[in-house]
Amino acid sequence: MAEPKATDSCLLEQIKLADDDMSIGEIKQHCQQIMKALQQGPLPEIPSTPLINSRLEAERKVAFNPYVLTPHKMNYILPVSYSTDINSQAYSGEAGWGGDLQDVEAKFQLSIKVPLTESIFVDGDRLAFGFTLQSWWQVYNQNLSRPFRETNYQPELFYFMPLQYHPLGGDTGLMLGFEHQSNGRSQLLSRSWNRAYANLFFAKENFVLSFRPWWRISEGDEKTTPTESGDDNPDITDYMGHFEMIMAYQWDEYEFAFTGRQNFSSHNGGMELGFTFPLTGRLKGYFQYTQGYGESLIDYNHSQQRFGLGIALTDIF
Repeated sequence: MAEPKATDSCLLEQIKLADDDMSIGEIKQHCQQIMKALQQGPLPEIPSTPLINSRLEAERKVAFNPYVLTPHKMNYILPVSYSTDINSQAYSGEAGWGGDLQDVEAKFQLSIKVPLTESIFVDGDRLAFGFTLQSWWQVYNQNLSRPFRETNYQPELFYFMPLQYHPLGGDTGLMLGFEHQSNGRSQLLSRSWNRAYANLFFAKENFVLSFRPWWRISEGDEKTTPTESGDDNPDITDYMGHFEMIMAYQWDEYEFAFTGRQNFSSHNGGMELGFTFPLTGRLKGYFQYTQGYGESLIDYNHSQQRFGLGIALTDIF
């Protein structure tokens, strides 16, 4: 009686996993092959697939489904985000309400990407458009009518290709892109920059490493003044650096991530630590800690520490 029960369990499991175009006969045949192999002995060990590859494959299956929005970077909501030194000076001039800012606010990030085409030069490559929005909301500040203190908009166009290079038994990939980032403000509160970047990935099992150097595209020789628009922040790379390194690791149901930026000439930079943990169902808790310069565009030259707690809407990777 054990064998029919095992076959029934196999059929139920394979029906859940099967593609829509797979027939019942094909599923039965697949289960028969599995049961035959089990009778002959234990199955050979299958090498584990890096989690980043599993994500890329899942994205590929729904890439051109018009009813599916694909996450790009992480999506999260932090109802509580506390700054040890909120940047009130930036708002004390033109805005005039810097002294009324509260250290506790809400922060959220929404990020999606839209595939444009795939398999251009090699199998698995793709061209895509991404958009990321970050916002810092003084939701508890009734005296200022709960304004959105800062919002950053980041559209980008990028090309990704897998590489046939497997150091330490892992997988690698290369991304080339162009991105614009702006806070949508005018004159003295305006912050923006354009970057061309390359991003090299390494992935093995539950670990991902990303190294992303960039080149800032100049906005001209004139600096923004109270009456004329120009280069909003010509010294931004002195604080944001010329590269970003990301490391992420998944252990059981927990995910850890580190992001670091550095300018070795000015010795300025910033870092971000992220940690997700299970709550209930698909919901995950998310803790975020940032330190240094560039937590937002308005803070590109302002150093602070920030602690946030909330909910992760998508996984780190």
